[in-house]
Amino acid sequence: MAACPTRQVLATVGDKWASLVVNALAEGSLRHGELRTSIAGASQKMLTQTLRTLERDGMVTRTVTPSVPVRVDYELTPLGHSLVPILVALKSWSETHIGQILQAREDYDAAAAR
Repeated sequence: MAACPTRQVLATVGDKWASLVVNALAEGSLRHGELRTSIAGASQKMLTQTLRTLERDGMVTRTVTPSVPVRVDYELTPLGHSLVPILVALKSWSETHIGQILQAREDYDAAAAR
């Protein structure tokens, strides 16, 4: 069901780049270059697409300051900030259970190889 609200939200917040951007912006506003530096492996194109998606969904604001060169800052909206505790909980759960997950993968792969 493409119209399912949960599916629509998870399409954005379940994206690894989106969660990394939200996490990076949790402490305050950043410029595009600062974001790219803080998120290892994110290309300029991927970061721009992710920021546009988050802005469209109301989680990030983009502020353009006319100067030479033009300054563009990104920051979380109240809606974006409300996502931070959820991502923190997911990170904590992941760190707590990574050993079990890795063991399960190893067991699965070993059984599949037989």
